[in-house]
Amino acid sequence: MDLRSSLDILMFVTVCAVLMTGFPVAFTLAGVALAFGTLGIIFGVFDFGFMAALPQRIYGNMTNDVLIAVPLFVFMGTMLERSKVAEDLLENMGRLFGRLRGGLGYSVSIVGALLAASTGIVGATVVTMSLLALPTMLRRGYDPSLATGSIAAAGTLGQIIPPSIVLVLLGDTLANSYQRAQLEQGIFTPETLSVGDLFAGALLPGLLLVGLYILYQIVRAALDPKSSPAMPDDDSISTAELYRRTLRALIPPVALIVAVMGSILGGIATPTEAAALGAIGATLLAGERTGGMKRAVRAAALALIALLILTSFMDLRTARSEISGSDQIGIWIAYILCAIVAIGLAAALWRLWRGGVVAEVAQSTARITSMVFVILIGAALFSLVFRGLGGDDTVHEFLNSMPGGTTGAIITVMAIMFLLGFFLDFIEIIFVVVPIVAPILLMMGVDPVWLGVMMALNLQTSFLTPPFGFALFYLRGVAPESVTTMQIYRGAVPFVGLQLVAIAIVAIFPSIATWLPRALFATM
Repeated sequence: MDLRSSLDILMFVTVCAVLMTGFPVAFTLAGVALAFGTLGIIFGVFDFGFMAALPQRIYGNMTNDVLIAVPLFVFMGTMLERSKVAEDLLENMGRLFGRLRGGLGYSVSIVGALLAASTGIVGATVVTMSLLALPTMLRRGYDPSLATGSIAAAGTLGQIIPPSIVLVLLGDTLANSYQRAQLEQGIFTPETLSVGDLFAGALLPGLLLVGLYILYQIVRAALDPKSSPAMPDDDSISTAELYRRTLRALIPPVALIVAVMGSILGGIATPTEAAALGAIGATLLAGERTGGMKRAVRAAALALIALLILTSFMDLRTARSEISGSDQIGIWIAYILCAIVAIGLAAALWRLWRGGVVAEVAQSTARITSMVFVILIGAALFSLVFRGLGGDDTVHEFLNSMPGGTTGAIITVMAIMFLLGFFLDFIEIIFVVVPIVAPILLMMGVDPVWLGVMMALNLQTSFLTPPFGFALFYLRGVAPESVTTMQIYRGAVPFVGLQLVAIAIVAIFPSIATWLPRALFATM
């Protein structure tokens, strides 16, 4: 092995080791890259000309339309977290299903899926679900291991069920890798991969996971009734009133999910535009729940839905040389609807501002978004130096030497990502590892949507696996002292097994991930 190859391997090992010490990610990536770039120049194995591409890389990331969806989805999730959506859903669905053995567990899985599709922020979902559901489940006699495992597993659904921040970042990174792989193969009119493709591909696997979670809880309740007892009937609320309350709590978040995901999957909006729609919808929903000026807020919500319907049936573009009479009428109706939305949004923001919610949400959004983009800049520098030291060739040779060909290479990459997921956050893995391995796997003929879904499932599994799973740390931080760490770990193990079953199913039947995007977009 020559000096150049030794440096790139040592560089990757060093960055992983420093990251595990807890040193800030962006500074670690940039600092290690500069150190090894300097060593490469000293030993004459690195061309400093690679660094000239850094400003263009940074400018390209900052002006990337897809990445604009990141702060918008973060804003949407944070705003919904403050709007008490989860609290209402858990309370009412817990009463609805609680009469069944394991009913609270079913409620946790269903609400976790809805929150995942609404917020896409795993840490917030785990903490929220733990604070709201865990005390109730323990009070009703649930086995602590089953209760904590159900909550942790439901909380991690935000990594796979769209719209997810993981899928947005992974989709953008895979799109660049896919284009690069095709260019290196001599394909100068490359096919494209969009975040919408990945959203569509992850939808069925995400629902598969929810089904497996609920199936496990049904079997567990049947085999061990004491682990998940039924709740006693609440005579103070009639069945009709219970259904009414549940529907009232369920309809707003479901309508928002349908609006955001439907606009993407229906081809009405790009993921970035849908993220903006979600941010507005979340603000209206939070504003409606704060009290005051509810009519204006509800009118704005209805106007927003009407705009989506109008957009799906009419061409509302104004920058056209010829506009038919019917389209002109539609455009004027759209102007009126936009005015109604603006008035309702202003009313909602005013109420939220007075309650201090806007400031909290803005600070949280700015903090998370800044972290993502600073890491992205550090990762860009790391990638340039790694490639300059011949890291691409080293990884290519390593994966090609794996027994089993393409299958062996995929298993190796998945195993590495799974282990790194114990110590590194998903953002670090997406920005550091995926750009290195994805082009090579894609050149081997791997479907990009399937690869993205498998990586997302893999990261979700490592996020849940004891003893290092981040979701378990979040849960441990808010769980009562009566719940031991070993109980949390034991509760997570069956759900990790279900995750592995889901990965195996998607691996054996790739069409679970690839069918929907092909049917909707016909681009792959």
